Amino acid sequence: MEGLQIKQVLLYRDQRGWLGEISREDESELKPAMSYLSMTRPGLVRGPHEHREQTDCFCFVGKFRLYFWDNRESSPTYREKKIIDTTDSATVAVVPPGIVHAYKNIGIVDGLVINLPDRLYKGWGKTEPVD
Repeated sequence: MEGLQIKQVLLYRDQRGWLGEISREDESELKPAMSYLSMTRPGLVRGPHEHREQTDCFCFVGKFRLYFWDNRESSPTYREKKIIDTTDSATVAVVPPGIVHAYKNIGIVDGLVINLPDRLYKGWGKTEPVD
């Protein structure tokens, strides 16, 4: 799907646990405006929704099923659908504007999601409409 980026996060493990890089300025043009963390219980879904202007950079930690469909009429992948199952590791999904997205926790434990969108939720001071 044009513009959709999916990558496994390389986890550096030691006796304390692990560390993984979600985004690096020298590897991505993404410029996050904010970040947030959410938890999704097993079997539950968030979405679907789409943004007209915002690019999302999600990091999924846990087992998730990711759903995408291209709603951009000018895109060569218009109306294409994609479903991706993540592993117990960490997976990054960069979702450009116009791609409808949703996700479901398909694991047996709570799953974590970090998002680094390039727009502020409800704009500066939370005074604008939601994109």
